[in-house]
Amino acid sequence: MRLSGQDCERGTFSHRHAVLYDSDTREKYVPLLNIDEKQERFCVYNSLLSEAAVLAFDYGYSLDYPQMLCIWEAQFGDFANGAQVVIDQFLASSESKWQRMSGMVLLLPHGYEGQGPEHSSARLERFLQLCAEDNMQVANITTPANYFHALRRQMKRDFRKPLIVMSPKSLLRSPAATSRIDDFTTGSFQEILDDPTPAKAAKRLILCSGKVYYDLDAYRTANKVTDTTIIRVEQLYPLHKDKLAEIAQAHAKAKLIWCQEESQNNGGWSFIAPELESIFGRKPAYVGRDASASPAVGSLAIHKRELAAFLKDAFSI
Repeated sequence: MRLSGQDCERGTFSHRHAVLYDSDTREKYVPLLNIDEKQERFCVYNSLLSEAAVLAFDYGYSLDYPQMLCIWEAQFGDFANGAQVVIDQFLASSESKWQRMSGMVLLLPHGYEGQGPEHSSARLERFLQLCAEDNMQVANITTPANYFHALRRQMKRDFRKPLIVMSPKSLLRSPAATSRIDDFTTGSFQEILDDPTPAKAAKRLILCSGKVYYDLDAYRTANKVTDTTIIRVEQLYPLHKDKLAEIAQAHAKAKLIWCQEESQNNGGWSFIAPELESIFGRKPAYVGRDASASPAVGSLAIHKRELAAFLKDAFSI
């Protein structure tokens, strides 16, 4: 495994302790390199602050060493802007252009938490616009076990495809976003996650992707809503249409809603809306932030007002 990016050794959000240093001697210790004498290599590097150069280098690494889980992590998802030429010219299109396959993984911290326009969005919509012909995988994952299985799938498959992960920030410390040990040791990656507490006779079906699920679930619990089922789309591309068709059949009469925390012109809405209409046979209602030229507002107070407003709309329209 190779992991590189800005601040990867400790993790931008202090969520990783891949490398430890003795405060007196500055001796370096890597726990994941000290599991077993016969273990595989684990390499983690803090990179220079040039997204294009580092991603291009790691992309080349992924081509030459397909047996390696090669991961590039942006400090914030927005920083992938600096590597867009590599994403467009190579990652998304190299299999189509040159029949060169890559299992490269991009971890792009993404989530609307009131941190402003430069630290909120990994531009999910851009990656979805690049998707065609099963060229790559785009995921917005909500549980630790599902994240683990997504990475494991990269290496266990007999083919290679790039994996783009809208990786969480606040979920790293959220007591709601946890998994049991059994969830890691059994099962596989789930493209669609069913509602763990579904309504017995749902009048409203909300589909969403990413951490907004926890906001919706918290609102549902706090307001004692009993007529709404919430489904998580963990992988947006390729879309698991067969599973969604089963959900459509089971909720044929429910009000269909797509809820996202991103602005209407961003996020998954433009990509998912025609897909849902085709699968469900009716147009989904949109719930989320209004269209915006900026990825997010710069005021925490406005951010909270927007969140409260669209959560209310999700359960009342």
